[in-house]
Amino acid sequence: MAYVTVIPAVIFLLVEPYKKNRFIRFHSFQCIFLTVAALVVGVALRLLAATLLLLPEGLFLVVLFAILAVLGCLLLWLLLLLKALQGEFFKLPWIGHLAEKQANRG
Repeated sequence: MAYVTVIPAVIFLLVEPYKKNRFIRFHSFQCIFLTVAALVVGVALRLLAATLLLLPEGLFLVVLFAILAVLGCLLLWLLLLLKALQGEFFKLPWIGHLAEKQANRG
């Protein structure tokens, strides 16, 4: 459930008995860190889109990047959801390491 939106992830970190479960803590932290990273990448992509729109073929490139970004996010979300449902500690590069460190603190 942590990967549905960031709200359940935060709730799982605050509510007993979930906040003591290392598996739930790991996936909750990974969801939160991924959401923050996605927001940063989203801002960067919007700046890139604004720049690309100055080019004659810019609209095509912006639409292409937007489609690829949405498909990439959807595939990543499905992968994380499936791995969590299978009971795996599937770690994303960088983000997964941070999530594991935070999950082990509690």
